[in-house]
Amino acid sequence: MTDIWKSYQPGEYFDEVISSQGHARRTGSALMKFFRQLDADAVEAHRRAAEATIRDMGVSFTVYTDEGNIDRAWPFDIIPRPISKKQWDKTALGLKQRLSALNHFIDDIYHDQKIIKDGVLPEYVLKNSKNFRPECVGVNPPYGVWSNICGSDLIRDKDGEFYVLEDNLRVPSGVSYMLENRAITKRILPELFQTLTIAPVDDYPDRLHEMLSSLSPRHTSHPVVVVLTPGIFNSAYFEHAFLAQQMGAELVEGSDLVVQDDNCVYMKTISGLERVDVIYRRIDDKYLDPDVFNADSVVGCAGLFRAWKAGKVALANAPGAGVADDKVIYAFVPDMIRYYLNEAPMIPNVETFLCYDKAQRDYVIDNIEKLVVKPANESGGYGMLVGPHATKKEREEFVEKIKRNPRNYIAQPTIALSTAPSFIGRNELEPRHLDLRPFVLQGKQSWVTTGGLTRVAMKRGSLVVNSSQGGGSKDTWIVDTEAQ
Repeated sequence: MTDIWKSYQPGEYFDEVISSQGHARRTGSALMKFFRQLDADAVEAHRRAAEATIRDMGVSFTVYTDEGNIDRAWPFDIIPRPISKKQWDKTALGLKQRLSALNHFIDDIYHDQKIIKDGVLPEYVLKNSKNFRPECVGVNPPYGVWSNICGSDLIRDKDGEFYVLEDNLRVPSGVSYMLENRAITKRILPELFQTLTIAPVDDYPDRLHEMLSSLSPRHTSHPVVVVLTPGIFNSAYFEHAFLAQQMGAELVEGSDLVVQDDNCVYMKTISGLERVDVIYRRIDDKYLDPDVFNADSVVGCAGLFRAWKAGKVALANAPGAGVADDKVIYAFVPDMIRYYLNEAPMIPNVETFLCYDKAQRDYVIDNIEKLVVKPANESGGYGMLVGPHATKKEREEFVEKIKRNPRNYIAQPTIALSTAPSFIGRNELEPRHLDLRPFVLQGKQSWVTTGGLTRVAMKRGSLVVNSSQGGGSKDTWIVDTEAQ
């Protein structure tokens, strides 16, 4: 065993590779055995190989700063994160159940609103929803599905079980990095793929294209699918281009599209106009169509909403799906599952306090030093307060924000996020907190990635895993331990 492993201390949290007694868990035994055979120089050689691969593949992400946009190499840790197939199979069923209920909810909200009439969801919550789009009332997307691609963030607590931390139903990103993480790991750790039964992930682009094609309003064997991007300065542009290339779809900007009097969407090509059937849009609602939403938008396409509403083009995800992307709505998802599906939730939520409720708000204010407080519609880890790590002044400022706009805030206990061994510096191995973003597709049928994007808080003690705030990533292995 190398000195690196001898010095590794799992700590007080649930470590996904090594138990608190220092023994490898069943899913992590092959990893530990492999890295035990490496000395410090060999480990460093693997790390350098990973960095070189990332440069060669051009895997990057964009960070917005006051000085401008900065492209950075994808932060990657070479030790994979293993999860047992048995546990994942159960989790995947729970994710399908969750997205099904959420799509029932969105469809209900834009039609009869039975969930409000029956007293399951307070009307007040919907009336103050930032992402409810009145323009979408009465629209019927294919199969009644509004969110075709969902990225729900999962965490494991001290019991080792998965919990849903939040749902992302508008334009969830990160799946390209899941795929690239696997490609990098295959290059630097090929031996392990020969000896372990690791579920593949590289069928995602095919699954995505198949799902998108199923939404086509025209009955044709080869519908025209495009990926709509706001352009090269968007932080997720790498992913837009990657998925378009992998699916064999055109990558377009709003200026490449035109909607004509027949309510059909056409793509401008050197051969003339070509009708578009399905648009995988990576643009937020408010910038999608200047005729309907933000009139100043220069990245959308005028008439797009009209074409979608007329059923002449499919949009994934549908405008208005963000009504369920609200962290206040998140608290009601277990109730939605019972209400729409008549089933018990298979994956629990993290305990959540709703600040619009006076009793819960008072509890949050009195215990803010113990809680994580989040705004209802922010993403990327922005705008939140981690009570135990905040200063007294920061906590006091947040209390005032909650009092001014209680509907906009929820609070959750500071979860004991699971950890996994991560390389810090040249030869230091330390536990780092992580989460998981699997991707769920729903069209005519539903499907879940085998694993997902593991994000790692690379700063010691930090719970913020977002790459834009210093987080990193690992390859996620769904390992069939019973087949070994």
